[in-house]
Amino acid sequence: MTTQRLARDWRLPTAGLMALGILLAAFTLHAHWNAFIQWCLATQITLHRYLVMYLLQLNNHQYAGGLWLLTGAFFYGVLHAIGPGHGKFIVTTYLSTNKESQLAARVVPFLGSLMQGVSAILFVFILAVGFNLASGDLSASRWYVEKISAVMIGAFGAFVIYQALKSLRPRRLTVHALKPLHQHDESCGCGHHGVGAALNGENWKIRLGVILAIGARPCSGAIMILMFSNALGIVTWGIAAVMTMSLGTALSIMGLSLAVRYARERTVALFGGGSHLSWLVPVAKIVGGIVLILFATVLFLTVIPISANGDYIAAGC
Repeated sequence: MTTQRLARDWRLPTAGLMALGILLAAFTLHAHWNAFIQWCLATQITLHRYLVMYLLQLNNHQYAGGLWLLTGAFFYGVLHAIGPGHGKFIVTTYLSTNKESQLAARVVPFLGSLMQGVSAILFVFILAVGFNLASGDLSASRWYVEKISAVMIGAFGAFVIYQALKSLRPRRLTVHALKPLHQHDESCGCGHHGVGAALNGENWKIRLGVILAIGARPCSGAIMILMFSNALGIVTWGIAAVMTMSLGTALSIMGLSLAVRYARERTVALFGGGSHLSWLVPVAKIVGGIVLILFATVLFLTVIPISANGDYIAAGC
């Protein structure tokens, strides 16, 4: 009893320190946000120019440039994950409002990030190679794809809200619900409690929605590398660079997802997860869905305009 009382007594001061730390971090980030964004963009443009140079070396049969191309693409992907982006926002919102296993916290953002590379490859090969579109038409197509991806993120947020509202509805008890077939224990393996409960139900729909919401918006830098490699006739190296870039992003996002999951588990353990707080779960999901819709609205309204000369100018080539 003494230990439990001490734990309860320390909850409020700990929560206060956590809130103070979050406020200080938010203030510091806000104060240096513009400088951070400028640094990220400048560094990505510099790396992008190096990647173009390595592609030119490969085109001149200097195959040592291939190793540097893949290395630079990996670090480009890591830097892309560190900077602001929709993938980190979606993963953070999803894992902070949903209980997930460690396996799902690793696999879902990893697959979503890899899908970004696949989306860029499909975008370039279907439009640039298949339909032989000009640079201005590709820029218009990119504009539409980013608009559609923002709508998909908003639709995913609406789906999360719908799932949360549905869970708030009172469920009618049936005869089967009143009469359990067996006594649950750790060895029954039925999956109706503990970790098994998190792996059943409709979680696969939410996980698939997270993967699609992340992967449907291809990286503009990956598109530029693929277009340039296609123009040089070394498409295979372009695909390898894009997937290596996606791997760097995926590993970074996976680390972020595990950190968010750990923070969520520690918060639940600190404040307790009793039935009196069960209403907070759907409320948190509703708030997360609303935040996703607002974020999707910002993405929709701030898409880079169409460039008649192609997006490679804005990308720093």
